[in-house]
This record gives sequence, C-alpha cells and structure tokens, in this order.
Amino acid sequence: MSRGAFPILFITSNRIGDAVLSSGLIKRLADEIPNARFTIVAGPVAAPLFEEVPTLDRVIVLAKAKNRGHWIELWREVRGTRWGLVVDLRGSGLSRFISTRRRAIWRKGSGPPAHKVIEAARILKIEDDPAPPFIFTTPETEARAEELTAGFGPILALAPAANWLGKTWPLERFSRVAMRLLDPEGPMKGGRLMVLGGPEDAKLAKGLRDVVMRNQFINLTEDTDLLTAYACLKRARLFIGNDSGTMHLAAAAGIPTLGLFGPSDEQLYGPWGADTRVARGPRSYEQIRAVDPGFGQALCHMMDLNVETVNDAAEELLAATEETRG
Repeated sequence: MSRGAFPILFITSNRIGDAVLSSGLIKRLADEIPNARFTIVAGPVAAPLFEEVPTLDRVIVLAKAKNRGHWIELWREVRGTRWGLVVDLRGSGLSRFISTRRRAIWRKGSGPPAHKVIEAARILKIEDDPAPPFIFTTPETEARAEELTAGFGPILALAPAANWLGKTWPLERFSRVAMRLLDPEGPMKGGRLMVLGGPEDAKLAKGLRDVVMRNQFINLTEDTDLLTAYACLKRARLFIGNDSGTMHLAAAAGIPTLGLFGPSDEQLYGPWGADTRVARGPRSYEQIRAVDPGFGQALCHMMDLNVETVNDAAEELLAATEETRG
C-alpha cells in the first residue's frame, strides 16, 4: 500500500444481488475520500464483481464454514493493518476486533424496513442521499462486451433463472413475451435476444434459442464472467428477469429493467433506478407468504403472473424510455 493511502476494509455480501445493491457505497467513498484504497471481502459468487475497482488493493474471498472458522481466518489476514475505515455490511463481530479509526457496521433493526439500497446507506448515515448501485469495469471488459454484442437491432435481455423454483417464472412464458416484443410488428422489431445466467442455466438458454434467428441470439450463460455480462447489459434496450442478482446488475447498468416478482418483497428488493418497473400477479407478497410462510414448499409461486401482464409492463417501459433510449 502506498504511503499516505487511506485503507478501507469493505465487507460485503455472499449473494450477488445484495452485493450489487450496496456497491454504490464503494464509489461514494472513492469519490469523497482522497487516497482511498480498498480491500473488499465478499462471498465466492459475488467477489468477481469488484475485481476492477480502480482503487483496489485486493479482493478477499470469504467462503462460509460450518464452524465459522472463516471469520477467524479473515481476522488473521486483516489484523496487521491500521485501517482508516471498516465498513461491515454483514454486521460481524470481526469488525470490533480490528484496529481502525472508524467503524460503520450494519446492525439489525437499526431503522424501519426499507429498500436494501437505503438500508446500506444508513451504515454511512447517507440515507437521505443513498448511493445508487455502481459496478466498475475496465476498458478491456467494455471492449469484450462490445465484441459479444456487435450487430444490428435493439437487444432484449432475459434472465429466466432464479435461485429457487418458487420465484422462477416459467420459461415458456419468457419465450412468448420475447416473441411478442421482437415480432416484425412488435415494439422491438428487428431486435436481438440476449440470455444471461450461469453455466447451470445453459439449458434455459437453449430453450429460448428458437425465438430468433441464429445471428440474432446472444448466449451469455456458458462462459461469460460477471463483469463482462454487466458490460453487455449496458448495451441492451430492455431487460426482463426474475428477482435475481442479474436483475440488479441490469438496473445498475442503467438500462430499462422489468423485474418479475412473486414470493419476494419488491419494497425491499425491487430493481433500483428511475427506468425500472416491477410486474407481479394478482397476489401480493404478503398473500403468497401466508400460503407458504417459510417458503419451503416445492412449488412455483409465479404461475398467476400471466404473459399479458408482463408484456404490457414491458411495452409501457419501452414507451416511457423511448426518448432517452431510442
């Protein structure tokens, strides 16, 4: 670490979505603290999001352990530094045993329920001016994304996967919405289809391949890293997806984002930004939770969200953003 640097230990989430929603705090701190240098701690799936922070010293991957020994290992790695600031979004006890000038620690029940972006902002006492999600990328990553998305016509981005069956909208319905939007008479005529997800979602991508011609299909589910996928999202005209980390990446990318909700609370986890919308069926989150209080039932809670509702919401969002997006 260079002399005169202000070292910040930033402990963020295991999950991609939560890590994205709090990512704006890094940019806010980098903008406001001269000589800030970051050591970022994140779970294995979220850690790649922070690899291109320009003022980064290192990313520490914190994998969970049954005996919580991962916290002891982390303490051993960071105890030798005199930190300027420790930001702990997990509210761990570790933060209290590290030498630092200042601590900003998440505490359960520190305020009324609020969107996770606002909840993160409370840690730095900036809830009146919350930091919107922000992911750093290098010119090299942007160039890779430019190559992957090269072509003509607007891009419809879909993320049909979710982390559990309960909040996964049926693939066949994604297909029907995509066909309507990309139809020669549809609002995205002449457009292309981009499918996002992890390697485990490759089968879902194959199920959408016939929606468009081969040269209009962009498959980002097989070997595309998170930052490249995020940069590709910046080039899309519209995103539609389940409540997932990819949905939050799309909103952070600044593109019109339509999140599909059922057994999750959009008041807390809705996509963040002016050009975002939520679609759900006739049941509220509370009504769904009343039926499945522990969300442990092996059934899909998204079946009452029909194609017409999602298509209408998508067309409304396209029309609302036409002047700024073209």
